[in-house]
Amino acid sequence: MTPGGSPLRGRVVVVTGAARGLGAALAHEVARRGGTPALLGHEPALLAEVAARLPGPSLVHEVDITDAPGLRAAAEEVRRRLGRPSAVIANAGVAEGGPFATSDPAEWRRVIEVNLVGSAQTARAFLPDLVVTAGYYLQIASLASMGAAPMMSAYCASKAGVEAFTHSLRAEVAHRGVGVGIAYLNWMDTEMIRDADRHAVLRELRGHMPPPARRTYRADDVAARVVRGLERRRTAIYAPAWLRLVQPVRAALPPVVLRLSRRELPRLEEREPLLHTGLLGAGGDADRAAAGAGAGAGGREDG
Repeated sequence: MTPGGSPLRGRVVVVTGAARGLGAALAHEVARRGGTPALLGHEPALLAEVAARLPGPSLVHEVDITDAPGLRAAAEEVRRRLGRPSAVIANAGVAEGGPFATSDPAEWRRVIEVNLVGSAQTARAFLPDLVVTAGYYLQIASLASMGAAPMMSAYCASKAGVEAFTHSLRAEVAHRGVGVGIAYLNWMDTEMIRDADRHAVLRELRGHMPPPARRTYRADDVAARVVRGLERRRTAIYAPAWLRLVQPVRAALPPVVLRLSRRELPRLEEREPLLHTGLLGAGGDADRAAAGAGAGAGGREDG
């Protein structure tokens, strides 16, 4: 389907975590196909920069997705300034790594709150609009939703949680005409992953994965595939496409991961301590700052 014939043309699409990385790429792809993105997230200056580069109108609204009243205000602002959204992409997320036993309890919990609770609150805030527009809610998930890895317990738990939440929500709202999809993604060349590679514990984790699974993919390419799936209201989107092959064998992954971990983690510990990473990337820094300060909310229209 060409961008000119996209069903997104003239439609409002909400993208959370849109200040950088995949979120910014998703907003651009939506706009390129004629949609009107509403960019939600921390870092209003960066959100405005992303909006300024879009080929059409957009809206910027600063919000912490773990702040339920803030999300309700964001939904009201989108509705008032742009109209009811036809699609919502729950993309915002954070990650941290390292041994669970020595992890910071507050940061571990923050990953769950942002990735799982924040996604659910995003759905709650915008579902009334999606019911009216017979719209589509898309949850960004991960290979971690299908197979948990050591040293990423909070991230894997949160992504497994959003997968279960997505399946449950889909069954609840199908009779109301609302589509619900989930996007399974692999490593991407974003600030979060580049920061992860600075830490031996996560660099080694990725290095011991099979060659296709350790590769990083361009955020723009992933965004294009995700938005194509959004246009078709897919129940599942895989980026890259080979991730689809993991579904039939996912039950076999835990024993394989266990065997590799028993062999490789002692070797890694001999070389250097396995340290906790903290929230990863500039996005993690922004989330930490916003959570500490109590993020405010405000909106304006761009484009």
